[in-house]
Amino acid sequence: MRVRSRDFYNRMGDQKEGMKMDEQELIERYLAGEREFSKAYLVKANLRGAILIEANLSEANLNEADLSDADLRRACLDKAYLNGANLADANLEGTFLYGAYLSGANLTGANLAGAHLYGADLSGAIIPDGTADDDSHSHGDASGKE
Repeated sequence: MRVRSRDFYNRMGDQKEGMKMDEQELIERYLAGEREFSKAYLVKANLRGAILIEANLSEANLNEADLSDADLRRACLDKAYLNGANLADANLEGTFLYGAYLSGANLTGANLAGAHLYGADLSGAIIPDGTADDDSHSHGDASGKE
């Protein structure tokens, strides 16, 4: 039996205290004016085209979620788990992604203007121009500053 390190589970978004909900509940609560969804558990959620402007999804588990064409302007996704997520053509303008896990994420065509990516893991991610990020280093803001 192979024992995995705590770091492995942290990177995969093991959140025992996470708020479990489905896509419909998230959208309904957002439309009702709620913006606080930190630690939400939305693995493989279909949020294609969702409007979640200024939502707080910090530490949320969105691994393998479909957020293509979503509007996440000025949302907080600090330390969120977005490994393998589809963020193609998403609007991430001014979004906070400090320390976010975006390993293997698809960011093709995403708007990252003013996005804050300091400490984000983009290893293996497909960045907006369609190329793969081959390093596993943390990144600065969208302008390339650390």
